Amino acid sequence: MRVLIALTYYRPHTSGLTIYAERLAQALVKRGHQVTVLTSQYDIALPRDENVNGVRVFRVPVMLRLSKGVLMPSFGYHATRLVMESDVINLHLPQFDAAGLALRGRIFKKPTIVTYHCDLRMPSGLLNLAANWAVRAMNNLTEIFTHRIVTYTRDYAENSSHLKKYLKKLRVIPPPVELPDVTPAMVEAFHRENNPLNHRPVIGMAARFASEKGVEVLLRAIPHILKEYPDSLVLFAGQYKNIMGEESYLQRFMPAIQEFEKRGVWKFLGNLTPQQLATFYPNLDILTIPSLNSTEAFGLVQIEAMINGIPCIASDLPGVRQPVLAHGMGKIIPIGDSDELARAVLNILASPDMYRNDPKQIAIRYSPASVAEEYEKLFKEISNELNNN
Repeated sequence: MRVLIALTYYRPHTSGLTIYAERLAQALVKRGHQVTVLTSQYDIALPRDENVNGVRVFRVPVMLRLSKGVLMPSFGYHATRLVMESDVINLHLPQFDAAGLALRGRIFKKPTIVTYHCDLRMPSGLLNLAANWAVRAMNNLTEIFTHRIVTYTRDYAENSSHLKKYLKKLRVIPPPVELPDVTPAMVEAFHRENNPLNHRPVIGMAARFASEKGVEVLLRAIPHILKEYPDSLVLFAGQYKNIMGEESYLQRFMPAIQEFEKRGVWKFLGNLTPQQLATFYPNLDILTIPSLNSTEAFGLVQIEAMINGIPCIASDLPGVRQPVLAHGMGKIIPIGDSDELARAVLNILASPDMYRNDPKQIAIRYSPASVAEEYEKLFKEISNELNNN
């Protein structure tokens, strides 16, 4: 199949959505398909058209950036051309331009699947309010035109004011999760570099430093944890500087973080490569996912941690709570509750054996090859329907 995957941001931009799309694209290539990614040239330094690990990445120039969104006047022309060249289409929401692509899928009878990652919630402000309304309206049109909607969990869909209107089109496919193999020596090297004083316990967070991630929930929990474990260390993996629309959020909490840094309690690791992430997780005792709202729909990092045997603490959000509920590796806390986060950390540290499962079985369930196979089946199902009509 010639597969067209479309999303606003693709790699090297880092988010759960872009990582998902990259893993799916590369898994489809390994299964013999031709894959093109249609995305924005959000950074002028990025090539317009290149091949990355067998995936063609075509980037459309950006004329104007509106908060986290982009305006691309030539997008429609390139979308029409690439849709006509493709056999099937996979769109990733939220994405303002997806409605036009889904409509093209209908017009040209191309099986079209929307992967719905999360609801959109823009920061406060009149411009962001207008952008939020516009994207939601376009998302509604996208889901009217598309043939199927894929979500990570039914839990999230049934609790989404937007998605629950389209449950008849819904299919649940687990997200693709994989990490490269690393040696014990590589894990130990990460330890020497990032925890040379052998702090324990080590509490991790892997995310962009963004308002929906709930970094402040972890920050407020740290003093309670330090009372029981004064030698604790927090390792924050992910981008924390120059995040579009999140600069003020970082500045608000930097004074507290800098105090923890001075005390050796907090360390920023920055963006990690997949290999570095594979050495990061085994160096943790717990991973925290204190997300605050429905812009977080699952938390891929939970599965990455679990396949390394590391328990997680997640907010009681639809979708986000599902990895812990499904695999029993961790605890769920009320949204935004720092006291409960601290208690959950202490409970897991006191009885770690209660939160273990079989990492190999979890890895198989979420392997990109398995996920790509489920997409293949769904594309064939839609194709059969179109051919019979």
